[in-house]
Amino acid sequence: MIRGIGLPGRERKQRYADSLSYAFGTNTKILIALLMLDANGNTLDQFNSLPTDLEINRLLIERLRLTPLPPFTKGEPPPKPPSINPDEERFIPSPPPPPLPPPQFVTLATARETWRIGAAKFPNVQVAIAVSLQAVNQEMAIIRNIFLVSIPGTLLLVAIGAWMISGGALRPIRQLTDAIQQVTVKGLDQRIPIGTTDVEFVELIEVFNQMLERLERSFTQASRFSGDAAHELKTPLTILQGELERTLQQVDPGSLVQQRLSNLLDEVRRLSGIMRKLLLLSLADAGQMSLYLIEVDMSELLMEMLEDVELLAPHLAVQIDITDKLRVKGDRDLLIQVMQNLFSNAIKYNLANGWIQIDARKAETFVHVTITNASIDISVSDQERIFDRFHRGDPARSRKIEGIGLGLSLAREIARAHHGNLTLDSTSNGQTAFTLTLPIMSWS
Repeated sequence: MIRGIGLPGRERKQRYADSLSYAFGTNTKILIALLMLDANGNTLDQFNSLPTDLEINRLLIERLRLTPLPPFTKGEPPPKPPSINPDEERFIPSPPPPPLPPPQFVTLATARETWRIGAAKFPNVQVAIAVSLQAVNQEMAIIRNIFLVSIPGTLLLVAIGAWMISGGALRPIRQLTDAIQQVTVKGLDQRIPIGTTDVEFVELIEVFNQMLERLERSFTQASRFSGDAAHELKTPLTILQGELERTLQQVDPGSLVQQRLSNLLDEVRRLSGIMRKLLLLSLADAGQMSLYLIEVDMSELLMEMLEDVELLAPHLAVQIDITDKLRVKGDRDLLIQVMQNLFSNAIKYNLANGWIQIDARKAETFVHVTITNASIDISVSDQERIFDRFHRGDPARSRKIEGIGLGLSLAREIARAHHGNLTLDSTSNGQTAFTLTLPIMSWS
């Protein structure tokens, strides 16, 4: 019965295979396999565009065997047509036929190809068709390669573009940050040019430049005031000191007046020292500390000052480790003042029957002079403020220990004026150490 239907020939099947290639949009020829059986399992038609792959025929038959039968098969009465009720003269619809089962699809592989197989059973015929996935896999591989290349490239371009845009947007902020980092005593004259930045930051930069201008003006006034005050007080203090010394020579030795005049002379000398240090600090703040630079042999200078230490504190044990010929370029008088301050502190804040250790060595292009002495432990808060002006630690607040809290601050400013530094070292308990660092400058 099925033979009268007029099944398509091989040429038509081949055209169907070619139409699949066109439908997939690929130039690769798509392979198909077709198998049609009657209700008794006899072959009605068969087509395989890859004749050498005979395993596909077995897969098609197996797939048909696993496909469920339709709800009615050959030999069963077909659904009744609609009947007419003669009394009412209208059609009485019969129950609808049960729906056909959907085709079953599965992906199977042979030795040569991977096939997508679909099978369906009808009352009089069974059909199974297989389509090779080779062309689909090739297209997917091409798409995958395109994505593997295009997506990283696109992300790279996006990252570069974002970096350039963000860099341009953050450039004024970087300029502002650099200017803020340079706001020091010697960098208050720094200004950010407005014409080289974005309009959005103009107001911010104008406010910042105005703030720098106010800071520079205030600092200049304060520095000038301290310097002028110290300079103006220097002359009357000198006159007062001279008059006290002359009067002291005219009074009777050992009298009460001589004792009072001697105490006044000590206070005037102390005040003169404060004025001299304030004047040097004001010059250092303004960057105008003048240095008379000569070649200074730090080894020889330390040995000379060591004699004074032995005279002032004979009860202290002194240990030295000084390298010979440690020459630097500096102001000898100011360097002597630094060393006198360090030795004076080492003596005043030493323990009873304590010790002082002096180490001087050369490290690369710097000379390091370390003065260590036995002492009580310095609290953390005092360590952070030890170089502040007029700061004295708790043990030093008694007038029994002379000092006004300007020595270390001035010593550090002198060291920095020589392009060096003065630091408080981390030491073990029961000792204090300061290190003076000076660069070895060439005379070329």
